[in-house]
Amino acid sequence: MSEFRIHHDVNELLSLLQVRGGDGAEGYIDLLQKHRTPYVTTTVSAHSAKVKLAEFSKTPEDFLRKYDELKSKNVRNLDPLVYLLSKLCEDKEMLQCLQQNAKERSESSASANSTTTSSYTLPQTSTKMSMQELDELRKKLGNVTASSNAPLPAEVTRKMLRDKHNKKNPTQPNPVFPNWVYDRPALIGDFIISPTPAGDPAASVGTLPLSTQEQFVVEDLLFVLVGVDGRDITAQPVLGRQNRSFIVDATLDMSVKELVNRILPVASYYSTITRFIEEKSSFEYGQVNHALTAAMRTLMKEYLILVTQLEHLQRQGLLSLQKLWFYIQPTMRTMEILASIASSLDKGECMGGSTLSLLHDRTFNYTGDSQAQELCLYLTKAASVPYFEILEKWIYRGIIKDPYSEFMVEEHELQKEKIQEDYNDKYWDQRYTIVQHRIPSFLQKMADKILSTGKYLNVVRECGRDVTCPDAKEVLYTLKERAYVEQIEKSYNYASKVLLDFLMEEKELVSRLRSIKHYFLMDKGDFFVHFMDLTEEELKKPVDDIVPPRLEALLELALRMSTANTDPFKDDLKIDLMPHDVITQLLRVLAIETKQEKAIINAEPTDGVLSGLEAFSFDYIVKWPLSLIINRKALTRYQMLFRHMFYCKHVERLLCNVWISSKDFKQYSLPSAKWFATAFALRQRMLNFVQNIQYYMMFEVMEPTWHVMENNLKMASNIDDVLCHHTSFLDNCLKDCMLTNPELLRIFSKLMSVCVMFTGCMQRFTQSLRLERLSQEQEMMDEPPAQSDQAESETKRPTTKFLSEHADALQSNAGIEATISKFDSNFGLLLLDLLDKLSIYSTNDCEHSMISIIYRLDFNGFYTERLERMAVERNQKAAA
Repeated sequence: MSEFRIHHDVNELLSLLQVRGGDGAEGYIDLLQKHRTPYVTTTVSAHSAKVKLAEFSKTPEDFLRKYDELKSKNVRNLDPLVYLLSKLCEDKEMLQCLQQNAKERSESSASANSTTTSSYTLPQTSTKMSMQELDELRKKLGNVTASSNAPLPAEVTRKMLRDKHNKKNPTQPNPVFPNWVYDRPALIGDFIISPTPAGDPAASVGTLPLSTQEQFVVEDLLFVLVGVDGRDITAQPVLGRQNRSFIVDATLDMSVKELVNRILPVASYYSTITRFIEEKSSFEYGQVNHALTAAMRTLMKEYLILVTQLEHLQRQGLLSLQKLWFYIQPTMRTMEILASIASSLDKGECMGGSTLSLLHDRTFNYTGDSQAQELCLYLTKAASVPYFEILEKWIYRGIIKDPYSEFMVEEHELQKEKIQEDYNDKYWDQRYTIVQHRIPSFLQKMADKILSTGKYLNVVRECGRDVTCPDAKEVLYTLKERAYVEQIEKSYNYASKVLLDFLMEEKELVSRLRSIKHYFLMDKGDFFVHFMDLTEEELKKPVDDIVPPRLEALLELALRMSTANTDPFKDDLKIDLMPHDVITQLLRVLAIETKQEKAIINAEPTDGVLSGLEAFSFDYIVKWPLSLIINRKALTRYQMLFRHMFYCKHVERLLCNVWISSKDFKQYSLPSAKWFATAFALRQRMLNFVQNIQYYMMFEVMEPTWHVMENNLKMASNIDDVLCHHTSFLDNCLKDCMLTNPELLRIFSKLMSVCVMFTGCMQRFTQSLRLERLSQEQEMMDEPPAQSDQAESETKRPTTKFLSEHADALQSNAGIEATISKFDSNFGLLLLDLLDKLSIYSTNDCEHSMISIIYRLDFNGFYTERLERMAVERNQKAAA
């Protein structure tokens, strides 16, 4: 189960239980992920849990009846649910909490109902209902309830299944039986219920001698056993999935009637089986049910042969009622099992894998009864043949041919080209998916491998290569699961090796990942120096004023001028201008499924114009099948890391430019030397912070994590392992670079903003110093020798014009000193806050990699005392 699914389920449960406060869903999710264990269903555990719940229930009979009903319908995950409920019954504290919660919810709903229905009153009746009227009302209500619970008519169900199939496969419509097959009831082997023809009433059979009664009853039973009404034994009409019942002449002798009632269940079984065969043999119910009904027909032929032989004996006068009972007894057990299976499959509306699950469970449960187990084994083998044919094509060739939607793997129409366009298009996860209720119970453990095997072969097939497993053998059903498990294992190993070799060797996956690392993780230092020098002026412009082709040309030039020129995949690198800055993008991602999501989505866009540098990012062209690994989701994560580091590099360059532009003024003994020294010290602290953060991200997070991923890729045995290692690499990089924690991200964003604003102010201060120095030089300038007025005016005009244009840039020393002091204070507080939060997360969440940031930024213990003081204050508040 994915983390988002757990998050959703926990939120739903909290809202249902009306739980407020605490750590919210996040706290419970962490506990669930740390302590969850797989539940392995066994017959013993399921039975003991069922018994425990029945003992705990106030109405154990109703509970057991409902359990058997759900079990007969082949409801999935019933046993794990019962096991969970039995564990809840053992926890008294949990029970009290649930009871209290139920009481509060019932009271709140009662109060809500009282407020909404207080304005309505029942009309008073002037007369009371008589008993006859009450009985009639009760019958009507019973009929309404029965009709609402009754299953849909067979023709309606067939039409629904046909429409569903035709909608999914419009080019391959379902074959349909002609209407006369259903319009002629005489073609069906079941009873035809018709009104009794008018005529002379027949003499009562009870008035005849006992021997004559027996002859008439034997003749009637032989008719009833093949679905035809007799003279004194007639079938009752059935509603829905009820069992057939019969009316026996009440005047029959008691001894004869007793034997008749013993034999009649066989006729009821025959009716149930015949109705099932006639209904489920239609094409709409799938190949598995069709194969099962064909096997049942074979068994029913043997039964009809037996009845024919008994009729032959009856014509010869050699068949008594006792002999009929003797001959029919061996068949009764077979008919009972077949009718039970037919009834369960009908109630559960089983198709495909669910049919095989029920048959397998029946076969397994009849261990000890060799005859019953052999019968169920025969039916399961026959029904599994079409299912295993679909399975063989999937695991041996990667092809699904499932016209009736019976197979456990379902194909969805997704285009592989969109995998590079849409962030949410999860091709690998959603093109082929497992449908839980179609998995036969004997293949449950192998379901994931079956899915992966076909997916691996399908990827290679879509690349134009025909692949077939060399160890392909026919898969047959057997009670010894190891037989077909071995076949699935062999095909899985072959498919894994074929796809992995195809991606690693022919498509050079590792080389591609290294190429992406060069650019997105800033591995090529000289390339970025060239690139940032070339694009500095262009990226300063607003994003709407930037010409993308010009950036592409500068990128091409930087690639050719640096060591990146040796990269064979450099032409796949592209420029991308994003609609948001990196901090906004990250906060939007982190706000998913939280209370802040609506606030961020509904927030008005900022008034500031996005600069090219804030919107800049790289993109990378990846073609099929490498796009399975380097998909849009992975590329977006690479872009987040790149934009974060690129912005840090930009801030570092701004701080270095401040040093370059200001170093000339160190030689002057200016009256503003005090604030100038403070500014230089602050600039050095900021530069130290940015450089150490960059060093930490590149050499303590990305490089070690990259080497771990490379080693894991060498040992990967299938493509799922490659996907897992690659995703884990990106997740670890994002987490250790503080990009998955909104609190740390906001503090870091503020620190970067302070640095950028400081560099802007320093550039303005430096410019004002130049102007001040220039004005001083002009005042101290000696009078020039006497010359013409025109020459004098030409000498002074440029200086005067320059000063008049930049007069607003000149500021007082006091104002500059206050501004620098404010920057110093803000930067110090934010840095202290960052170090404090890092110490908390590194201790509480065991994020030990973040401790190295603290050691680097607090290398001389300057912040240690203040951090310890903040920790003490925090503990005191928590204790209070």
